[in-house]
Amino acid sequence: MAQLNLLQAVNHALHTAMEADDSVMVMGEDVGHFGGVFRATSNLQKTFGKARCFNTPLVEQGIIGFANGLAAQGAKPIAEIQFADYIYPAFDQIVNETAKFRYRSGGQFTVGGLTIRTPYGGGIAGGHYHSQSPEAFFAHVPGIKVVIPRNPYQAKGLLLSSIRASDPVLFMEPKRLYRASVGEVPEMDYELPLGKADLVQNGSDITLVAWGAQVEILQEAAQKALSHGVSCEIIDLQSILPWDRETICQSVIKTGRCLINHEAPLTGGFASEIAAVVQSECFLHLEAPIARVCGLDTPYPLAHEKEYMPDALKTFEAIMQTVHF
Repeated sequence: MAQLNLLQAVNHALHTAMEADDSVMVMGEDVGHFGGVFRATSNLQKTFGKARCFNTPLVEQGIIGFANGLAAQGAKPIAEIQFADYIYPAFDQIVNETAKFRYRSGGQFTVGGLTIRTPYGGGIAGGHYHSQSPEAFFAHVPGIKVVIPRNPYQAKGLLLSSIRASDPVLFMEPKRLYRASVGEVPEMDYELPLGKADLVQNGSDITLVAWGAQVEILQEAAQKALSHGVSCEIIDLQSILPWDRETICQSVIKTGRCLINHEAPLTGGFASEIAAVVQSECFLHLEAPIARVCGLDTPYPLAHEKEYMPDALKTFEAIMQTVHF
């Protein structure tokens, strides 16, 4: 075991995957000698050469288009989009090409070896162009998987599973945890299942659901609630697409209440999909309306970042309102 932060765990996973499979390659803006803006790809070019870790032009549509072509020919490209906020120029390639490649060819061709890595979310005073959480956009797209880790152990295991999956994967990394989240990570090669939620904490009074950096927020809010006699069950979704309906619904049937927390804006956020399914599957077991604690319906504000964030205090207040409904 090694003590790694989340960023180091991502780098370790990339190194492990490239060492095990010569068809794995890393590409993106400044990922080579520079190691990327966050240094996630540090030393990969030095270790594996410029043919397997190389810089691209600052053209996101071109990065994913080129990666699609590489994957279609049997390579396993790992394409980095420097910030999730800049994934939108590549939206057409991801939605209309990456996600539909196998379907439109009747299964004759695939880009299943493609992994797209991108840091997302706020909390680093990045302003409205470096703080967005666009996971809900891609949850609407059949043909890709959307995966989000919450800690270093998950980051390595889920990333290795994503690289080796038979479907293209969008791997979103919570950048405010890059150096803040530290934990024990096995040095060996290991994988964690995609599409399976993780039960973080058992509880009896309310089910709390989040992913990425917001799981830590739930844990802090749950601790406050416990001091008021409220027992919270915490579930990390881990995969947005596909998502683990069974685990969520089983928990809500047990607790009778549900709160979903995400950093993206409220309207059209993925909490809406979870709430709709929980309402449909668990209606007769619900003791209170499903609560959502999310970001605001506004561009991500630099000056008012703290007010925007769905923090532990907002979550705690929503927990108590739901429990005492």
